Amino acid sequence: MTATAKIRVMLVDDHAVVRVGFRMLLSATGDIEVVAEAESGEVAYQRYAEVRPNVVIMDLSMPGMGGIDAVRHLLAKDKAARVLVLSAHEDTAHPRRALQAGALGYLSKRTAPEELIEAVYAVTAGRRYLDVEIARQLAMQGLGGVAGSVEALTEREFSIFLQLARGQSVRHIAEIMNLSPNTVGTHLYNIKQKLGVGNQAELTLIAVRNGLIEA
Repeated sequence: MTATAKIRVMLVDDHAVVRVGFRMLLSATGDIEVVAEAESGEVAYQRYAEVRPNVVIMDLSMPGMGGIDAVRHLLAKDKAARVLVLSAHEDTAHPRRALQAGALGYLSKRTAPEELIEAVYAVTAGRRYLDVEIARQLAMQGLGGVAGSVEALTEREFSIFLQLARGQSVRHIAEIMNLSPNTVGTHLYNIKQKLGVGNQAELTLIAVRNGLIEA
C-alpha cells in the first residue's frame, strides 16, 4: 500500500443496514474505502482472495460459519490477514476467543464512531486495538490466573452452549447452524460433561455467571 492509497476494507455482517452505516462512516474519512461486503463468514472466506482487503471488519453472530470460525479460516488462508472484530458481545469470553483465533482488534458495536476509525488505522498498521472496557476486564481476569470452565469448550461447543443458555432447542440450533440434530445432541452431551452440569437451566446459570448473557 502506497502513501496515497486508500485503506481497503471488507465489511462482514449479516445485517445489510449495519453494513450501510459502517460503509458511510468509513468512506467519509476520505482515506478508507469499503471494497467488499459479505453477509456471512463463508462469503467473506470465498471473496477474500479476490478482494485482498487491508482490513476485514468482522461481526461474530452470523448464520452458518460464525465470526470466530471465519477469523480462523481467513488466517489459515492468509497469515497476514488483519481482522478487526466489531461485535455486540461485551463479555470477555468472546474477545478472548477472537484474539486467540487471530483477530488483531475487538470493539463493541456501542463504540464511538471515531474509535472505529482509529481501530481501522491501528489494525492496518499491524497493531492490536481493543475496546478500553473489554481490555480492562481481560487484564483483570488475567491477574486472577485461572480460566473459567467455559474455556474448556471448543469453538463449536461454545457457540452451541450460548444458544442453549439462551433457551434455544436442539432442533432450532441445528437449523440455524446448518447441523443435524444428532450432531448438536452430541455437542450438548460433551458440553454437559465438560461443564459438569445436568440440564439446560444449569447451562444458563453458568452463562449468566460468566457475563455471557443477561439474567
